[in-house]
Amino acid sequence: MRTRLAIRLHDILERHFPERRVFLRSDTDTRFIRLRPATQLIAAAGACAIVAWAIIATSVLVMDSIGAGNFREQARRDLQTYEARLNALAVERDRRAEEALAAQQRFASALAQISAMQSELLRSETRRRELETGIEVIQATLRRTMTEREAAIENADRLAAALETGDGALPEAEGNGSGDATMAFLSAALADAARERDQTLADAEDALRKADEMAYELRLVNERNAEIFSQLEDAMTISVEPLERMFRNAGLDPDRLISTVRRGYSGQGGPLMPISFSTRGEAPSPEAERANRIMTRLDELNLYRLAAEKVPLALPVKSAFRFTSGFGSRWGRLHAGTDFAAAHGTPIYATADGVVSHAGWLSGYGQLIKIEHAFGIETRFAHLSRIRVRKGQRVSRGERIGDMGNTGRSTGTHLHYEVRVDGKPINPMTYIKAARDVF
Repeated sequence: MRTRLAIRLHDILERHFPERRVFLRSDTDTRFIRLRPATQLIAAAGACAIVAWAIIATSVLVMDSIGAGNFREQARRDLQTYEARLNALAVERDRRAEEALAAQQRFASALAQISAMQSELLRSETRRRELETGIEVIQATLRRTMTEREAAIENADRLAAALETGDGALPEAEGNGSGDATMAFLSAALADAARERDQTLADAEDALRKADEMAYELRLVNERNAEIFSQLEDAMTISVEPLERMFRNAGLDPDRLISTVRRGYSGQGGPLMPISFSTRGEAPSPEAERANRIMTRLDELNLYRLAAEKVPLALPVKSAFRFTSGFGSRWGRLHAGTDFAAAHGTPIYATADGVVSHAGWLSGYGQLIKIEHAFGIETRFAHLSRIRVRKGQRVSRGERIGDMGNTGRSTGTHLHYEVRVDGKPINPMTYIKAARDVF
């Protein structure tokens, strides 16, 4: 059976691949190479395998080339979309920066107006007190004048009665006490009493007129004070509420901020900041209570202003830049900050008042600056090309601290900016966006 199958296979091979001989002839000899059917089958199979491999490889290369072309085209479109988005963000950022500058100018103008109104209020309060004192003096003078008038009238009545009765109670003239001298004395006394009465009446009328004038002036001053109070209250509402909202949006407790800043700035008084109006031991008037409330709000406004200088609300880059990476997960790890890309050497600025706690090289951060701020806040500025501050130095918001670079674990020139609260990383854009509508 096996022999028969082998014979059949041999016949099939002989039919398709008959035995061939390749003759090799030289000058003196002739030789040949026998190509058996099995050898020809193996060679044919090898050739077919090579051709099939070439076809498959070519197809794969063509498909890869087509796919790569599509991928490159898609990547190019994605890059164009990304660049368009970045340009739109840059335009939006510039517009927001202009709005912030205008808001800051309006805020400074409002503070100037508040200071002027406060000075006017203090002058009005002083004038009101002077008028009250003047009215009290006039009232005392009027009472004294009325008393003197009544005494003069009584004296005149007494003299007239004595003259009519002639009971001898009148003072006698020198010499023999003749009736003519007595009459002359009484006439003079009555004339003096009449003049004194007329003068007293004139003084009383003048005092009443002045009292009416001063009361009218006091009423005008009170109306002016009420208008100033209303303007100050409106200014306080416009100025303080956006600051409170800004700190709440940044995740900070305004009451805690005010308490902390007040402990650091515990001094009171000043040319433009009286803590309260004195009542000299008396119950405060409605105007004094209203003024004290305004002074309290103005004190809070100054404390918020001081707190704003200590919280990193500003942008670390003032030149043209683009965002290259935001806060969040990246490649399976937390990207703890925001990246700003710009030209090499672009100035980097402190975003709040604080003290430099690190200025030098640190692992993957490269050239790094750490600044400790109030309320447990820390900012980090990484991959710098140059550091312009030293450890322990106190810096202010807007002060230049370094230059943008590409040091450490970095793929290009940019600034890696971090904000940490009690050691925990926080999205820096939370603070920057919170201040966008205020500064």
